[in-house]
Amino acid sequence: MSVLAGLALCTSALTACVDTGTSYYTDTGSVDRSVTVINATGYTITNFYGSNTGRSSWEEDILGASTLPSGSAVDINFNDGSGACLFDFKAVFADGSSVVESNIDVCRVSSVTIG
Repeated sequence: MSVLAGLALCTSALTACVDTGTSYYTDTGSVDRSVTVINATGYTITNFYGSNTGRSSWEEDILGASTLPSGSAVDINFNDGSGACLFDFKAVFADGSSVVESNIDVCRVSSVTIG
């Protein structure tokens, strides 16, 4: 399967796994914003970004110098101090291709499977 075909499957699978409700802010700072990101794409994710939808640019690469091989998972805390629940995710693969998912409610989901 080509990377682009895999990305198309990845996008539809990620959309199917996530409830993208409309709440942007929560009334309490005690909501858990930790999400397990699971890579089931068959490709290595070299960079992963998660920025709240109120931002106009991507934040820093969450993986840093690490990668997320297919079949692996990483726990990420998306509490950026803003009270935001809706985040956009961007996964970048070793060949430079990427997939973006918007409006992921990190206050309501505990895991997201990419792939």
